[in-house]
Amino acid sequence: MHKKWIIVSLFIVIAFTLNAQKLSFKKDRTFKIVQFTDMHYMHGNPKSDTTLMLIPRILDEEKPDMVVFTGDIVTGKPVKEGWDAVTKFVIDRKIPFAVTLGNHDHEQGVTREEIADIVTAYPFNINRLSDVSRGRVMDNVIPVYSSEKPLKEAALIYCFDTGAYSTIDDVSGYDWVTTRQIEWYREQSIHYTVKNNFQPLPALAYFHIPLPEYRLAFNDEKNVRYGERKEDECPPGLNSGMFLSMKEMGDVMGTFVGHDHVNDYVVNYYGIALAYGHFSGWKTTYTPEINGARVVVLKEGKRAFDTWLHQLDGTIRHKVSYPAEFTNPGR
Repeated sequence: MHKKWIIVSLFIVIAFTLNAQKLSFKKDRTFKIVQFTDMHYMHGNPKSDTTLMLIPRILDEEKPDMVVFTGDIVTGKPVKEGWDAVTKFVIDRKIPFAVTLGNHDHEQGVTREEIADIVTAYPFNINRLSDVSRGRVMDNVIPVYSSEKPLKEAALIYCFDTGAYSTIDDVSGYDWVTTRQIEWYREQSIHYTVKNNFQPLPALAYFHIPLPEYRLAFNDEKNVRYGERKEDECPPGLNSGMFLSMKEMGDVMGTFVGHDHVNDYVVNYYGIALAYGHFSGWKTTYTPEINGARVVVLKEGKRAFDTWLHQLDGTIRHKVSYPAEFTNPGR
């Protein structure tokens, strides 16, 4: 029994080591992230063909250091083959990637836990299985290390599972970040802040369902924004307080979501950029005129980033720097 325990323990350590890849800023002190969202990919369905055109085209033109898929990625059977097809382009290029699930991913006869098992088994996936909150998977904080030795944490990427639909009988609509997830986020933020001489590290957060503050922020015309709102935001019916915690902790500079397919804006709200990605799917669901991705470039040692939308046809839209181009002198 003792030998078996040692063998199993060694296997776990080796498996964790292989899956735990260190991300770091490049020599030019930048770190580029490409966000794909709401692909609604259905394997073998011609209506998804443009999605498979988009992914390699964006990857080859942008050459990101990391990719994040922010939910509603595979929404048809066969599920495993769908995930294989979507992630193949990233894996072939040896690009580290993370996944946050949406409200539709688990509706094809698989649970969120089963999808997490599929995703975390891929090479170059940097998610870890987590049990922060019941029914939520792959809640992770991913450090980005400095460009020079000795390596130290220089920025953070948070991934949150925002669930699917309200679990309270008399509350309709979509789910929210749970109290336990918020507690976990605060614990992680404090840990890295203390480790960084009590200074919050610059951080970004990726998830699927927008926070209620998205609507509040865009409705206030005094807030500087870029991009378009072509549909009413669909946040949860209840506000669980995630935005407030981000303000209190002082690390998150921007949040990046999907869910609302024809929204692609970024708006400044009390010093945090609330941003949508760019719809990356095609005709298996409702769509904008063309699909694309959002690109974010972090800058080492600065609480700043550049971001833009990159469309399938090569068009670059709304290229801006945060916070430099989001200051409203009159506020």
